[in-house]
Amino acid sequence: MTGATASRVNRWVDAAWAERFLSERDEIPHRADGFAALLEVLPERVGRVLDLGTGDGFALSMVLGERPGASGVGVDFQPAMLARAAERFDRDDRVELIEHDLDLRLPDSLGIFDLVVSSFAIHHCSPDRQRSLYAEVYDLLEPGGMFVNLEHVASPTRALHEEFLGAIGKTPEHDDPSNQLVEVVPLLGWLVEAGFTDADCLWKWRELALLTARRP
Repeated sequence: MTGATASRVNRWVDAAWAERFLSERDEIPHRADGFAALLEVLPERVGRVLDLGTGDGFALSMVLGERPGASGVGVDFQPAMLARAAERFDRDDRVELIEHDLDLRLPDSLGIFDLVVSSFAIHHCSPDRQRSLYAEVYDLLEPGGMFVNLEHVASPTRALHEEFLGAIGKTPEHDDPSNQLVEVVPLLGWLVEAGFTDADCLWKWRELALLTARRP
């Protein structure tokens, strides 16, 4: 699990850290390609979508733009990010925003969804929590529903991780201590373990990967 920390550090409680990410995210190479791949695999019919770690609502807005007949729920624990999302979805009655920490079990009150998405968020949870969260996502999906996770994953070796950092203009000293990165193969195994079928990595650039799976 390259990049995982021995003791948990979560810089995302700091609004300034979150705001810095928003200011820098468009500079991440191939990030736009990942989102294009996410939109490409969306189901044709989506009635209700859940966005885990919605941040400022960027991914949720893209999904609703592609499926305008859908309604959406965005979940995040960071008040500053949720405030940005509230501005984005002002007067959009299709969207509900909920303050909730993904380290905690998802609320039963969320209901059932045709689609669950996440983008570069779940890797901030511990690996054990990522594994249990996948199982909770399964329980939230309608039969035939889809989970689409655009994720930051671990490199197989430290050297490859440092090459990734260099490719995005960072050094090991500037690595995000909040990251709890897991390699693609274990992540896919956790999806299968949760009961999903068709679990696959459909797109990848270094440590950016699109994982998808369906509930039978």
